Amino acid sequence: MIKLNSLAFRLFAISAVWTLGILLASDIVIGRLYRGAVEDVFDERLTAQLTLLIAGATGGSEGQINSPGRVEDSDFNTPFSGWYWQIWQLGKDAKSLYSSESLLGYALDLPSAKGTAPDEGGLRFGYVAGPNNQQIRVVEREIVIEAKRSADGQRRYNRYSFAVAGQTQFLEENVGEFTTQLTIALTILGVGLVLATLVQVRFGLRPLRAIGEGLAAIRSGKASDLEGNLPAEIEPLQQELNALIQSNRDIVERARTHVGNLAHALKTPLSVITNEVRGVSSPLAKKVTEQAAIMSDQITHHLDRARMAARAGVISGVTDIQPVMESLVRAIGKIHDGRSIKLRVNCAAGTKFRGEKQDLEEMTGNLLDNACKWARSEVEITVSPPSSSAGAGQKTLTILVDDDGPGVAAMERAEAVKRGLRIDESKPGSGLGLSIVAELAHLYKGRLELDRSPKGGLRARLTLPCS
Repeated sequence: MIKLNSLAFRLFAISAVWTLGILLASDIVIGRLYRGAVEDVFDERLTAQLTLLIAGATGGSEGQINSPGRVEDSDFNTPFSGWYWQIWQLGKDAKSLYSSESLLGYALDLPSAKGTAPDEGGLRFGYVAGPNNQQIRVVEREIVIEAKRSADGQRRYNRYSFAVAGQTQFLEENVGEFTTQLTIALTILGVGLVLATLVQVRFGLRPLRAIGEGLAAIRSGKASDLEGNLPAEIEPLQQELNALIQSNRDIVERARTHVGNLAHALKTPLSVITNEVRGVSSPLAKKVTEQAAIMSDQITHHLDRARMAARAGVISGVTDIQPVMESLVRAIGKIHDGRSIKLRVNCAAGTKFRGEKQDLEEMTGNLLDNACKWARSEVEITVSPPSSSAGAGQKTLTILVDDDGPGVAAMERAEAVKRGLRIDESKPGSGLGLSIVAELAHLYKGRLELDRSPKGGLRARLTLPCS
């Protein structure tokens, strides 16, 4: 299926419109040319009959027009057959001299009466209405013949109009049949050309679709490079994309190395400071220990954030969610083993998260640990089927973590994801768990939302990209 807003549709539409326009113009032009050719043949027959008529009527004595007699063509002798001839005397004493038996006294309309100018051969052609409303074509020629001289010796001339007409039904039927056949043939040709254009566009743009599928495979982690034998025109693009992907990997690897080096460089002096004041009970030592712990938490938080940003920004792999959820449930269950909390997982096999496994573990692990801290007896984690998100059409999945604890008031839910903020100081923790989840989800173009759970406690809704 070709989308309207696509390069394929533009190429197809331009080619199809141009092809159909040319065929339509060809149909009109060829039809007119054929009509003109048939009309010329028809006029030649009329002209030939006119020549015979003039020869038969002027072969008598000088200055006299004689009756041409019966014409051999039987159509001129059959009443209202569609073929007619007549001879008129022009001038003041205009009158009909002779006419074919087929006219039965009917007088033809002449092209000269309508103001039609003669051609180079002195012939006038025109379409007129004949007997019984027949559409006929008439050819007319005026002849000037010198009459006998009068007693005073002056010359006199008589003007005569010779006309032959034929019914155009045959002409119209012939042209109509040809036009119909021509239209059918050009329509079949047009459909064939449009289909050929469609095939040509789809075949010609197939390498671009292959590039799109290759990039999607890289994005989902199914491939590491853009592979395939592409046309010579697109091969440089393939090479540049592979070089860009490799450069991106190198940048991320260098960033991870720098992050690790920075962590060691900062944490080692902090450990030295902490060891130096350990066991000292002075107020200064307590303050140094307190601030060193805060600095260590801050360093860990910001380094983790930099690490998460580096991983989320790179073209990453995919992670099977079900094994991760089952592993986390076992680990969290052991941590809260003394409270007899039931942990349940609802996750369809084969559901995949488009991202790093450790990031998924960190997000869901924090949510599960937080739920278990507040739950009375039950925590349930549900992974919804993938769906297309609004906008770019990216597939997403939703992870729901529900507990049956006291929950969080609506006014406090927005505050709960802020870094370092603890709603209840009676529970252990640093207050960084939910904020880390929210920030990491944001880096993956997802989101964390808190709501009231159907179980009565808190529901954490985590939306993430999926493969």
